[in-house]
Amino acid sequence: MTEPDIKKGLAGVVVDYTAISKVNPETNSLLYRGYPVQELAATQPFEAVAYLLWNGELPDAEQLAQLRLTERAHRAIPDDVRTTIDLVPLDAHPMDEVRTAVSLIGARDLAGTGSVLDASGSAEQNLERSIRLFAVLPAIVAYGQRRRRGLPPVAPRDDLDYAANFLWMTFGEEADEVVVDAFNRSMILYGEHSFNASTFTARVITSTLSDLYSAVVGAIGALKGPLHGGANEAVLHIFDEIGTADNVGPWLDQALAEKRKIMGFGHRVYKRGDSRVPTMKAALDTLVEHYDRPDVAALYDTLESEFVARKGIYPNLDYPSGPAYNLIGFDTETFTPLFVAARVTGWTAHIMEQLASNALIRPLSEYNGPDERHIDGYVADTAALAVADRAEEAAG
Repeated sequence: MTEPDIKKGLAGVVVDYTAISKVNPETNSLLYRGYPVQELAATQPFEAVAYLLWNGELPDAEQLAQLRLTERAHRAIPDDVRTTIDLVPLDAHPMDEVRTAVSLIGARDLAGTGSVLDASGSAEQNLERSIRLFAVLPAIVAYGQRRRRGLPPVAPRDDLDYAANFLWMTFGEEADEVVVDAFNRSMILYGEHSFNASTFTARVITSTLSDLYSAVVGAIGALKGPLHGGANEAVLHIFDEIGTADNVGPWLDQALAEKRKIMGFGHRVYKRGDSRVPTMKAALDTLVEHYDRPDVAALYDTLESEFVARKGIYPNLDYPSGPAYNLIGFDTETFTPLFVAARVTGWTAHIMEQLASNALIRPLSEYNGPDERHIDGYVADTAALAVADRAEEAAG
């Protein structure tokens, strides 16, 4: 019998086509609908990139204005959703707030729309749902951080673009332009990345013809894991452990001796370094200068150079984004929810693409358990247990 070729983790398996993004191996560049992401991050607002991911082309002035008008009309958290978020324990992870909020938003939106046979919705309905989620997630993430700090919510403003309003709702003050720009770039860089674990989760759920919200909730669950979205939080925990650049060498000696996984380095797709890192590192550099924190740059550069020299493994996007979000003022536990707010654009683009040419995703497995066996030998034991239970009840 020929042994099956098992691809653990589906490594190297091509399961479908996508026109949304790819890594160009010739330039080691991540492309969104053909555009290098570093060019998009340097020139576009996140709203325009969201439009690109959903529609295939960058918007003209009128299309961007219409998207912004719609997005700004749906920024506020519905009262019942905020009340439900308040039921989540303050010491739960913020991703639990986000997952719960999206689930309730979906239930509200889909109420009265028919049976599960109608769950997947039309292309027009799903684009509208995608825009509404894109619009409200910043308020959900911002409110989560504020309530854990004991602060009241800050209402959204319709005179600020996406990135500036996100920061306004989180911190209650207008951010400097350099901070808005760095944050906008990070959102674009996190917006999409082909068939990663959370996106594939969303596509699997979508392939059953479930609804868009269920697919996004599943994707949020996948993103919560430390081997995926949670890695950006782990980078800050590592920085906190090390403390200063002077401690990098001894810390790394011990970490490698203990065979610890150093989060923020390495990537399944990139072998010559994550193409998004230079853009995010440049944004981090502007924040270091803005906040006058050369100590952060020293720690970052020292750990990177030491680890690359010893292991030959390069940073991924989580490595510069973690300290960047920390400098802006986000709590470490908020980093992965920020990832959700960005990646919802890619998830929903993939959900709509999956529905446009759907096939149920149902892989096979190779069984390696016991050979066929039968339960005859256990029947008497089951009967004896029932007798014993009755005797215990009578004695009691």
